[in-house]
Amino acid sequence: MESILAPVTALVLWSLVIWVWMYATRLPAMSRARIKLDPTLPSGQLLSGLPPDVRWKADNYNHLMEQPTLFYATALTLAVAGGGLDAVNIGLAWAYVGLRVAHSLVQTTVNVIAVRFGLFVLATLTLAALALRTALVVF
Repeated sequence: MESILAPVTALVLWSLVIWVWMYATRLPAMSRARIKLDPTLPSGQLLSGLPPDVRWKADNYNHLMEQPTLFYATALTLAVAGGGLDAVNIGLAWAYVGLRVAHSLVQTTVNVIAVRFGLFVLATLTLAALALRTALVVF
């Protein structure tokens, strides 16, 4: 029987894929741009000479470290509190992961902000539904 931990693990693995992709594009771009590592510069200034499509991967990795932390907390709460085997909760969790993967693919390739924002809103609404269902289990 599938549990809420499967989509949690999938999103962790996806975050690691983006991390690898980020460095696989960033390090060669830094070398081509002859960027000298200067610890006195903020990272935004240090990396401002990189092409946008290289910076998009880092931006997306950072986004995967932000709102998904709420997803992890919610899903793990469900797993501990006994709601982690509920089919609706699992479906919402997979929907959230799918929307975050779609968001990543848009941001890291074409970065159409309107599409990205739409995916972000849908993911947030999905997370809100999951959080409300978690509250029903916990309270």
